[in-house]
Amino acid sequence: MQYIFTSESVSEGHPDKICDQVSDAVLDDVLSKDPNGRVACECFATTGMIVVGGEITTTTYIDLPDLVRGVIRDIGYDRAEYRFDADSCAVLNVINRQSPDIAQGVDTGGAGDQGMMFGYATNETDEYMPAAIHYSHKLVKRLADIRKNDSILMPYLRPDAKAQVSVVYGDNGEVIRFDTIVVSTQHDPMDNAQARIREDVIENVVKAVIPEHLITSETKYHVNPTGKFEIGGPHGDTGLTGRKIIVDTYGGRAPHGGGAFSGKDPSKVDRSAAYAARHLAKNIVAAGISRECTIQLAYAIGVAQPVSINIVLNSDARVSSRDLETFIMKEIDLTPAGIIKRLNLRRAIYRPSAAYGHFGRHEFPWEHLDLVDVFSKNFA
Repeated sequence: MQYIFTSESVSEGHPDKICDQVSDAVLDDVLSKDPNGRVACECFATTGMIVVGGEITTTTYIDLPDLVRGVIRDIGYDRAEYRFDADSCAVLNVINRQSPDIAQGVDTGGAGDQGMMFGYATNETDEYMPAAIHYSHKLVKRLADIRKNDSILMPYLRPDAKAQVSVVYGDNGEVIRFDTIVVSTQHDPMDNAQARIREDVIENVVKAVIPEHLITSETKYHVNPTGKFEIGGPHGDTGLTGRKIIVDTYGGRAPHGGGAFSGKDPSKVDRSAAYAARHLAKNIVAAGISRECTIQLAYAIGVAQPVSINIVLNSDARVSSRDLETFIMKEIDLTPAGIIKRLNLRRAIYRPSAAYGHFGRHEFPWEHLDLVDVFSKNFA
């Protein structure tokens, strides 16, 4: 039985993603000078201002206004006409220290909070990601690349953008074609905007990103369907760190524990355990054990070992979920300290993850296929 599944992504200029990138830039700045720093940084952005708050415990100094303005400028908000730009926006600092009640549990190697985290992988793309979220990311990333590096193609582009892809799956779960592609991009004021942008998006963005065999005569396009998208970014909508958790993960194809990633150092299992679960799931699928894999980990605050692990595989998987769970709990260190050490997470590597997804990108250590041989050897 065929079915359609839809996922969306947003560009680095989306107001929520601005906040995610600022939060992770603060984290990277701390970790680059103080690898043991504790960071839980949240941002709020609106017309002409950005508020940076949260809890940070570190031995280093952060030049917060300069750091924030640099991120905003890199994204592309560098004109006063955007009503939010790097040179004129107010930067408000409301950062405090981490609660000592939390610190006493983390200092002994325990998890920084209770909660459950999920990891997922599927073999339907080379990146072991679901097709809908994978190509949604690629569409908005392509818009940003054109705006920054090849602006002659679409000189009217502004930083804010969104994309949504609906994928048709076949009886055996294989990707058949794309049913609907939605792209909305902020633009300069101009005549005949919608017709021109529609043509440019299809020619310069969709055709450059989507494999030709997945586009058919039945594929529908909606490009800037409201007719105009001039007002965008924090002037058009407020931004908040951690509001795009489904964009950040699997586009709705897997469960989500509810915890955001950006602005959190790796002692927070919301982030590090979600990365560890993805790392395990991806290596299990890459080892050929199952076509897809979902892993849930759960933790209690102040307790190092996960309180539970649950693995869901395809019905035709080569091994049982229970055998995999037993093996992983025995052989893989899933304590916060073990995850941090195995994935080398106390480094300034996080800001790039704050736009275009945390998964399916080879530059991150949780994406490395370094456990394939371990799973293949033990579950051949």
